[in-house]
Amino acid sequence: MARSRRRSGRTQKTPDPSGATDDDAQAQAAEEGEEDYQDQEEDDKCPACKVADEQAEGQQAAADKEKWVRCDACKTWFHWRCVGEGGDLDAVDKWFCKACLSADPARVITMKPPARKSARKKTQRDYAGLNAGQEADPSRFLRMMEGKVIKKDPFRRMKGSDVGVEWLENDESAMKEPILIESEEGLGMKMPPSGFTVDDVVQALGEDHPVEVIDVATQSNSPNWTLGKWLEYWHTEPSKRDKIRNVISLEISGTSLADQVLPPRIVRELDWVEKFWPNTKKGRGHNYPKVQLYCLMGVGGAWTDWHIDFAGSSVYYHVLNGSKVFYFIRPTPANLAAYERWSGTEVQNHSWLGDMCDEVFKVELKAGNTMIIPTGWIHAVYTPVDTLVFGGNFLHSYNIPTQLRVREIEIATHVPKKFRFPHFVKLCWYAGEKYLRDLKAKEDFSPRVLESVEALADFLVAEARTMERGTESAKRQAKEEVPGDRIKDAPALARELRWRVRHAAGYSSDDDSRSTRKLKGAINGEGPSNGVGSKRKRIASEDSMELFRHFKRPSWDRIEEWPTEKETRVVKVRRPNIKSQDWAHGWVKGNGDAEVADGEEAHVERKRDVIVKVRRTAKGLERQRVERVFEEWVWNGETPTASPPRSSKTEPVEDAMSSEDRPPPSAAKADPADQDTAMQDVAQSASGGMNGSEVNGSPSAVTVGSSG
Repeated sequence: MARSRRRSGRTQKTPDPSGATDDDAQAQAAEEGEEDYQDQEEDDKCPACKVADEQAEGQQAAADKEKWVRCDACKTWFHWRCVGEGGDLDAVDKWFCKACLSADPARVITMKPPARKSARKKTQRDYAGLNAGQEADPSRFLRMMEGKVIKKDPFRRMKGSDVGVEWLENDESAMKEPILIESEEGLGMKMPPSGFTVDDVVQALGEDHPVEVIDVATQSNSPNWTLGKWLEYWHTEPSKRDKIRNVISLEISGTSLADQVLPPRIVRELDWVEKFWPNTKKGRGHNYPKVQLYCLMGVGGAWTDWHIDFAGSSVYYHVLNGSKVFYFIRPTPANLAAYERWSGTEVQNHSWLGDMCDEVFKVELKAGNTMIIPTGWIHAVYTPVDTLVFGGNFLHSYNIPTQLRVREIEIATHVPKKFRFPHFVKLCWYAGEKYLRDLKAKEDFSPRVLESVEALADFLVAEARTMERGTESAKRQAKEEVPGDRIKDAPALARELRWRVRHAAGYSSDDDSRSTRKLKGAINGEGPSNGVGSKRKRIASEDSMELFRHFKRPSWDRIEEWPTEKETRVVKVRRPNIKSQDWAHGWVKGNGDAEVADGEEAHVERKRDVIVKVRRTAKGLERQRVERVFEEWVWNGETPTASPPRSSKTEPVEDAMSSEDRPPPSAAKADPADQDTAMQDVAQSASGGMNGSEVNGSPSAVTVGSSG
């Protein structure tokens, strides 16, 4: 086969008749040393060169003489301009010089056969997809749904003006289920006019703008697409399109089209990129998470298979023209585990995820509708007609645990980094640094946010441990994720954030393991969070709770419970007026039981329980008396209520002796009998009083319990 090449000057001389090779010629040239300029000119000539030709062709010859061809018989190199007679060198298969042709008439110059072309349109087979077990049929997803149980969605329809931070703070279900806003009025967002088309998108971004196009049949990317090529495909009649394709990842930040799109107000208020990423490190020329502005273009019949948006990010989704059909699965622990088993395996190509989960909901969106999809919701999307959509992704502080759980699933299922949330770990460090500053400044946060920030702190502590104990590559990667412009000591920041957020949420210590939580009425976690269940926290008793890791509360030297004192008496008091709203207030304050001459007779049963505790201290001793008084008042003609009284909370009243009142050392070491005598003296001097009362009963039978 003829060999051709381009060269600026040959390094060999014309081979001698003995048949020396190129390597022999090069070795000979190295031994002869450097030749002068005239010898180099001779070296650039071929056996067929003519001086007259070089003088006539001038500059054209200087360019053409770089094309060389080698005779397949004698292995001699020639200028193609000298021997080719104007033919196409690339079309030559075997070539012989004139001398070799004359020496052997059987030698013939042959040409390569032309490539076979057919005017008939052929369906391209996806051999990669067939090898992976994927069918090249985009409608197979719809066939999977046939006969499946799909429920009508229970999601809220809201007005745009009602979707705000106030809704988040006051509604326990906010951002836990998708919501649909039928009109954009009041959402505080900006979108192109309804007449905006794909042609306008291409005009704003340019026909040469690259775009990732998905082949719906295989759910894989089709390479080498531009917006100009996509526009030509978009305007092709549906029956003549070679495949059903979809565009779902055209990010438009920093373009002229981005000036026409503004996310909803609530998205801008929650978005971590907007709140925590430094403004000086955003915009052109900076690497930051560009996920807020997407343009989605899908043709009729397009299908996006089951997925969770990267890092569990929430989504806002506005249909400018066309329509979409969403299928949702709740992000319960069981459903997320099923999704993890299904995603990235062969099961994904021939099974319906809904069969592995509890229930599937269907939502239809029309032009002008906006939907907000919260963290972690598993969803698939069908496009009935050609549709143009604008939307975006955002992370927020109301469900960080689920965001981190989805990231774990992405790592477990080997999702390529290209399809994960960009700069996720660095964004978490920025968020942690800001929350630490806010907690130091005594900012108030809702229990729901505190619970999420605690999960963020645990994640950052895990990153810090990787820096300290991981492999060298893991250490290097973890350190590269820390934003050095804001954070100098990442491990210290992570651990301080964890301590402060646990302290703000009511934890009693900051041990490496999960600690006990003080009882606070508003702590989130008593119900499901975004469909994800949570375990009930064990609450320790007050005496067993530790203020710090190694702190142990000193025990009491003596605890004595006095016998219950019972007393029955008859008094004349006014019967509570059931029509009045203030009767309970008077009895709580202790004014209702005042005896009056014109009152009605009431039988009062009174019980009094007293517990006394004492212990030595460095300065003297401490004494605590807990007293509970229970009273039941019954007027003549009425029967006592059968319901037991509600127990009231008891607050200890502590007395501490000063150093002047400290007993002598002999008293401090008294035997138990002497201590019992001392306790009896304390008991005799103790007197009970009604410090507060809790009313439970009818106006005819009033039950009063007090503790002091």
